[in-house]
Amino acid sequence: MDLVRTLAERLGVRPIQVSAAIDLLDAGNTVPFIARYRKEATGGLDDEQLRHLEEDLASLRALEERRASILEEVGRQGHLTPELEARFRAASTLTALEDLYLPYRPRRRTRAQMAREKGLEPLADRILAQKPGGPAPEVEAAGFLTAEVSSVEEALAGARDIVAERVSEDPQVRGPLREKAVRWGVLATKKAPRGEDPKGVFQTYYDFTMSVERIRPHQVLALNRGEAEGVLRTGLEVPERDWQESIQRAYPADRRSPWAAQILQAEEDSARRLLLPAVERDVRRQLTEAAENHAIAVFAENLRNLLSGPPLPGRTVLGVDPGFRTGCKVAVVDPTGRLLRTGTIYPHPPQNQWREALSFLRSLVEAHRVDLVAIGNGTASRETEALVAELIRETPDLHYVMVDEAGASVYSASALAREELPGMDVTLRGAVSIARRLQDPLAELVKIEPRSLGVGMYQHDLNQNRLVQALKRVVEDVVNRVGVDLNTASPALLTHVAGLGPKLARNVVAWRDEHGPFARRKDLLKVPGLGPKSFQQAAGFLRIREGREPLDATAIHPESYEVARGVLERAGIPLKSEPSRRAAALEALLAKMPLSRLARDLGTGEPTLTDILEQLVRPGRDPRQDLPAPLLRRDVLALEDLQPGMRLHGTVRNVVDFGAFVDIGVKQDGLLHITRIPRGIAVRPGDVVEVSILRIEAERGRISLGWPGGD
Repeated sequence: MDLVRTLAERLGVRPIQVSAAIDLLDAGNTVPFIARYRKEATGGLDDEQLRHLEEDLASLRALEERRASILEEVGRQGHLTPELEARFRAASTLTALEDLYLPYRPRRRTRAQMAREKGLEPLADRILAQKPGGPAPEVEAAGFLTAEVSSVEEALAGARDIVAERVSEDPQVRGPLREKAVRWGVLATKKAPRGEDPKGVFQTYYDFTMSVERIRPHQVLALNRGEAEGVLRTGLEVPERDWQESIQRAYPADRRSPWAAQILQAEEDSARRLLLPAVERDVRRQLTEAAENHAIAVFAENLRNLLSGPPLPGRTVLGVDPGFRTGCKVAVVDPTGRLLRTGTIYPHPPQNQWREALSFLRSLVEAHRVDLVAIGNGTASRETEALVAELIRETPDLHYVMVDEAGASVYSASALAREELPGMDVTLRGAVSIARRLQDPLAELVKIEPRSLGVGMYQHDLNQNRLVQALKRVVEDVVNRVGVDLNTASPALLTHVAGLGPKLARNVVAWRDEHGPFARRKDLLKVPGLGPKSFQQAAGFLRIREGREPLDATAIHPESYEVARGVLERAGIPLKSEPSRRAAALEALLAKMPLSRLARDLGTGEPTLTDILEQLVRPGRDPRQDLPAPLLRRDVLALEDLQPGMRLHGTVRNVVDFGAFVDIGVKQDGLLHITRIPRGIAVRPGDVVEVSILRIEAERGRISLGWPGGD
């Protein structure tokens, strides 16, 4: 297989781009580095294209390894003819390859295998030959009676078992039937007789049918979970005409032959006992893989948007982790995230110390000049919101934000939290995390296992290794797109910088703690274990503010510093000038000299030069700052305050196949069903959207939302 050409066709790019990307990946370069700093080599492939290429390359290489293993095994068995080898080499998918290999795969002792051991294979060959005329099958079978085969019927039954197995393992039967099952098959589900589903979670599927072609990924995952929990029983129904046609096209019965009845009987047995169950497993596996791929993609996209949430820098934040019996944990952090004060208040039942709690919060706000209050959205969040709203009425410039606290408890009990906040009660760490994730969502959320952030669907039912790898790639891409302050970043954040990883991240922080802040990027080479290759991959994504080298504060890679200085020299503007002056000077330069000529004169490529110019005009720009800020609130709503037709602004918390869950400021998130979202509009976690109230089901805690003007 020509890997380069195959990948180029899949990605819709030129082979030369794929070849260059493969060479760079094989040389140990990371995807973020290639996407940002090797655009000339790859023809500008972005990180998403490179991720797909990396995954498909691994898949195709695994296919080639499996092909080589199969060819070796079949050759060892002595069955590898030139024709068979050509068919193996022509197989373009793992399924097609395994179909071809099936007859040669070592297996347990089947009925057909036992019949072969009794010497009945020649009789099976006569059934398959379907010769017209000649003796009756019973007469032929009599010649195969032995001590192990005591009757004619036993001989014919054994021969039919061999035929049934051959039919079921023939790729020319299995492949077309699988395609028909996908196109025309129907999944039918019933409630298991002894299935227990006290909350009616799977009630939708108690009597459910859906064509394989139309079933949605979330339905596949729901059926799988229902089966795993013993609540549902699901089967694949394939029309009889489809399996009969697939079999008889490859193994036609000749009505003139006395063996016709035997082959028809064997085919019926093959279909019901072997072929249809195998095809059902294949189709269900195919559906599950597709559903998992979709769910992982949705999870990854939600995570990308969550991590890309806009920061609120320069704010002193009061974080509140709500609770009833154990109280609300509070923490104040300064604009750098440094902890200033913690405490516990008990405004809710059973203590009901509302006034005392309000007084304590007021003292924290005044003493530390708090700008914002971050409230976790878990248990007692709405009751705590009412407390904060009362506090804010007395403080005109104060606002609060509801913060998704998913994963805060996981962080609180982690080794990293113990290291960052030693000696602190585990429950108070959650309040610190809530406050910090409002200041900089990315810096705080990278400390938490992505699977604990609550933005997925059926995440515990997915292939955990594939899920972890996909989410790890998302975190890496976002961290490197945003950039990391080398002198303030935690080990958790540095871990995701291209070329570093956990060990080097710890070494970087240890060196910083011992020697003080880094003055220059190149000082990274003094860190134990951090060599030239790691420096090359990581340097461009690390920022040093107010260091000795002004370019260290930008996304310009050190290997391009001379090019950047050359641009400024030709523009007649010093590096330390104001960005606005640099922008005017560079614009004047490009008006006199085309970009292509300037790049050629400086010995670089146009894509790299374009990125350098962008950084010189907007040095170290955080792309998250271009996004809408979180929704700041001053008052609280209750479910009883809602009325159909009301319009509210809310924050999208999670996006799933059937719509988006939106926090509109009451205890229960509302559902904006996918059919209510106007075509062409994409909503993402963290988006602030305007919605209208369609229906409130207070007894069920359900709120249906619409898009204003679209209902």
